[in-house]
Amino acid sequence: MKIERVTTGGGRKLYIETYGCQMNVGDTEIIVAIMQAEGYIYTRNIEDADIILVNTCSIRDNAEQRIWGRLKEFQRYKRAKRSLIVGIVGCMAERLKEQLLEREPIVDIVAGPDSYRDMPRLVEAASAGSKGVNVQLSQEETYGDIRPVRLDSNGVSAFVSIMRGCINMCAYCVVPYTRGIERSRDPQTILREIGEIYEAGYREVTLLGQNVNSYRWKNEAGEVVVDFPRLMEMAAGVAPDLRVRFATSHPKDLSDRLIEVMASHHNICKAIHLPAQSGSSRMLQIMNRKYTREWYLDRIAAIRKAMPDCAITTDLIAGFCTETLEDHAETLSLMREVGYESAFMFKFSLRPNTFAARHMTDDVSEEEKTRRLTEIINLQNELSIASNRRDVGKEFEVLIEGHSKRSEEQLCGRTSQNKMVVFDAARGLKAGDYATVRITDCSSATLFGELV
Repeated sequence: MKIERVTTGGGRKLYIETYGCQMNVGDTEIIVAIMQAEGYIYTRNIEDADIILVNTCSIRDNAEQRIWGRLKEFQRYKRAKRSLIVGIVGCMAERLKEQLLEREPIVDIVAGPDSYRDMPRLVEAASAGSKGVNVQLSQEETYGDIRPVRLDSNGVSAFVSIMRGCINMCAYCVVPYTRGIERSRDPQTILREIGEIYEAGYREVTLLGQNVNSYRWKNEAGEVVVDFPRLMEMAAGVAPDLRVRFATSHPKDLSDRLIEVMASHHNICKAIHLPAQSGSSRMLQIMNRKYTREWYLDRIAAIRKAMPDCAITTDLIAGFCTETLEDHAETLSLMREVGYESAFMFKFSLRPNTFAARHMTDDVSEEEKTRRLTEIINLQNELSIASNRRDVGKEFEVLIEGHSKRSEEQLCGRTSQNKMVVFDAARGLKAGDYATVRITDCSSATLFGELV
């Protein structure tokens, strides 16, 4: 006699909002997979929800402030449906468990990044009138056996997490405290997931980790049998028309071997996100970044030599502790020397429990941080438009993602360098197809072209 497994969801509807990095997007897809296996139904309409989860980010204060504000907005849904369950998951849940439970009575669930398998039990506990809480960090959890539910809308690009956690302990960063120690996922489960993504019609994957360069899979004897360059080779070998990207790459671990692998495979995208954070070696030492300006520029030179067409993007922080005008000027000069295609740029935000919070003084005024950030943004705008102008007249292979936001008569897609291209549609072309496009014009954010 066949015994049917009893699930706990009972058709209740689950709604999730996701904030922060691509890792959080991947985690949301894992949560949905776990909950659907228990009989819950994912909905994109918050009005229909029986459970609202917010997947949170703690990397900057304004990210957390958005969540506090969102919780106040949820009160009206709670008033309309008293059985509604509200949960905070992810990094903010890990960092602020007590405050969330004490400050916001509407919060029923608090779950850290390593407790998503426990989500059905936490929901049941909340349904029974208790608080569902699990913020236990793990040294082994990678969710490698979970098949994520792809929630993206274009059906062309997907994220694959290859590792979790971080051990770099940058002075400004909360990630080691909210996501735990670094651990790598079994490469066979990664390749299985990539293969399933390709069979489902996707034509691009992005391998995710806090520092993908330090990916290491060891055998039972503790020997490294697959490192990140080897994993990239294996991923590129899944299918010749499947593009492979990765994020994020730490400069201290960017090896010549990885650059060689990228250069030798057509379907490994020629784009590297290489966070500098500062152009000053003094600041980099204070930040505990474990490289100097000279090392960083050596890595840039190695990339340019092997892949002259490779796009390089970065992260930059304005106004970290003790930063002087000279340090700031060195960041601006680094930007000019590298010529970044784009950048994520932020004012320094002192995060509780980080090394900076415990041992340093946030001594650059908000006004001065804003002024310096404005200079960084203005310079990057100049660099971005200059980079795009250099592409005018060139031809690129574009992976089509769908119709342009502005017109159904135009298509849009990305180059290997991760630049968005808009061009007139042609009969038969659709999302997931490749097209050769000649660039005819540009803005600071977009290339415009015509089919060849």
